Amino acid sequence: MQTIYVYLIQHAEAKSESEDPQRGLSEKGLNDIRKIASFLTKINIHAEEIVHSGKLRAKQTAQVIADALKIKSSQSDGLAPLDEPEIWANRLKNIDKSVILVGHLPHLGRIASLLLCGDRERNVVSFKNAGVVCLKRSGEVWSLNWIIIPEIIP
Repeated sequence: MQTIYVYLIQHAEAKSESEDPQRGLSEKGLNDIRKIASFLTKINIHAEEIVHSGKLRAKQTAQVIADALKIKSSQSDGLAPLDEPEIWANRLKNIDKSVILVGHLPHLGRIASLLLCGDRERNVVSFKNAGVVCLKRSGEVWSLNWIIIPEIIP
């Protein structure tokens, strides 16, 4: 039985809308995601691709991770803040490779809850900006493998 990993990453901290209408990453956000990217290279995660919502803050977050891991980054539908979590939950049921999804709340929390306990509204994982939630699929069963946030990386 093949083990698949899905890494859910909430975009790093973005600038306020008044500061930047496109809401690109703040300096803190860039520093946080660089720290996370460095950590991910050290633990040698293996993901074949990284997909993001297309919003600038998610795209920039994904690009830092993609550059560090030397993998392709691309935009995908179904990852916007209010998209239905079932879109990606259903895709992930049949995926045969490990993948990184970079998105937003409440969407990522709903995907995690749907996969882990079958109830998208149950909020079983607390996400933080630039944090990574690693879910593992063995057969048809999903489990929480680990979580890392910038604040706990030295």
